[in-house]
Amino acid sequence: MSETGAGPAPGAAPTENERTWGMLAHLAAFGGLVVPLVGNVIAPLIVWQSWRGRSAFVEEQALESLNFNISVSIAAVVCWVAVFIFIGVLLGIALLIAWLALTIIAAIKASEGVSYRYPFALRLVK
Repeated sequence: MSETGAGPAPGAAPTENERTWGMLAHLAAFGGLVVPLVGNVIAPLIVWQSWRGRSAFVEEQALESLNFNISVSIAAVVCWVAVFIFIGVLLGIALLIAWLALTIIAAIKASEGVSYRYPFALRLVK
């Protein structure tokens, strides 16, 4: 731990506990399967708020998950509206598959201690 007690020094490898919480920050988004369009944002937000200032790695991964899931929620609303012009269903299925795949990849990378940035996400929360 660094002298401030805020986790390891910058550049140090994340601890096993930090890697686990980084992974959970991404997997928490699956709360959206229980409460659509809300659970996938609230769960990463809780992890981010819980770890802010305690671990740069977990904070970064939770914030990345939060921003990605906000972006996915916005895209899901667009797909729902597009259902009325008959393309929303296909876009929604593609979005679901991409969301599942990217969330799992991010969780695996975080469990390895690697910082993961989603290939597309609005950086709304900083």
